[in-house]
Amino acid sequence: MTELDVTELQRRLVAFAAARDWGQYHTPKNLAAALSVEASELLEIFQWLTPEQSARIMDEPGAAHRVTDEVADVLAYLLQFCAELGIDPLRALAAKIERNEERFPVPDPVPDPPETPDRHSSE
Repeated sequence: MTELDVTELQRRLVAFAAARDWGQYHTPKNLAAALSVEASELLEIFQWLTPEQSARIMDEPGAAHRVTDEVADVLAYLLQFCAELGIDPLRALAAKIERNEERFPVPDPVPDPPETPDRHSSE
C-alpha cells in the first residue's frame, strides 16, 4: 500500500480484528465506547496545558508521539465503527460540511461606521 486509502485501512482493521476473533466484541455500542475512551485519552494529554503549551505540543518528541498514537487510536475505532454500520466516513463528512455551510452562512461584511465630523476642528 503506497498511498493511504480509507477503504483499505478499514479493510485492514476488520481483517486484524477477525484474525484474532475480536469481531464478536466489535458491536456498534462497544466501538462507540472505545472511541470515546480513546478520545478521552487524547484529551488527557492536553488537560492541564495552557493554550500556548497545547499549540506547541508537537515540538516535544515524547508528547508528539503520544498525541499521534492517540489520534491513530481514535481514527482506528471510528473507521471500525463506520465499517460495522456501513457508513462511508468521507461521504458522511462531506454531507455534514455541506449542511453546516447552509446552516452557518458566511456573514455579510460589517459596514464601516459613517464618518463623523471631527469635534475638535476649527470649522
